[in-house]
Amino acid sequence: MADSPTVHQRRLRAELRAAREAAGLTQEQAAQELEWSLSKIIRIEGGTVRVAVTDVRILLQMYGVAGERVNDILTLARAAREQGWWNAYRKILSQQLLDLIGYESAAKVIRQFEPLLVPGLLQTSAYAREILFQLRGSDSGADIDDLVEVRMRRQELFERPDPPQFFFVLDESAVHRLVGGTAMMRAQLAHLLEMAKRPNVTIEVVPFNAGAHAGLSGSFQMLDFAAPEDDPVLYLEGVQGEIVGRDFREDVVRYRERFELLRGMSLGPEGSAVLLSGLAEKL
Repeated sequence: MADSPTVHQRRLRAELRAAREAAGLTQEQAAQELEWSLSKIIRIEGGTVRVAVTDVRILLQMYGVAGERVNDILTLARAAREQGWWNAYRKILSQQLLDLIGYESAAKVIRQFEPLLVPGLLQTSAYAREILFQLRGSDSGADIDDLVEVRMRRQELFERPDPPQFFFVLDESAVHRLVGGTAMMRAQLAHLLEMAKRPNVTIEVVPFNAGAHAGLSGSFQMLDFAAPEDDPVLYLEGVQGEIVGRDFREDVVRYRERFELLRGMSLGPEGSAVLLSGLAEKL
């Protein structure tokens, strides 16, 4: 699997926090010792800033980290400062979405549930443009072009030599919603059927007759990584989106159980393909 600066940044902040705790220092004490603001330490360990390599070196010295581990962490700090392609879109993407794209680029397994729309990773460019236009309005044409471009570039994951394993669960309402007219929706359904033929892609639909279910509270995405030190990541869809990870293991477990419950309520891959084919034929 590929790595990404986002994953390196996550590992770095975990290493720095572990080193501080091993040294028996609180964040306040570390800040006082270095005559830094407390907020700087908090931002570094929270991953909300790109920490300079020189600052990492200073922190490691204060924490008493020595030997080969220093070189390993400094190498990690340099890797964390590299730029992913998604950083070129920083002006139009939230930090949460930037982080999600960074995590996607390094994921081994991606699981996603969508109750209302076709997932972005499975959208055609026409479908994506129509959705973004409706959400953003006609006054943001240039941004919509860039956002569609981002969505299509995210889909390059499927063409990687070592692509992730994908599991998508959709509520039936997502594939019934007529987005952009019959021709556009027919093409979108055809695209879902083609993607479902890939050996690393599973698409399942929870039918209307399944009744109320745990996914009605909203969409979510879970990402697993190949390296054992990288904890799973949970992305909850909202106005800006929210990344939930290392410090919220119970939430990650709860949503993983929810995802498997939804899979169990679905029509399965074969039944879902029959449903999608039937809907496409009716358009």
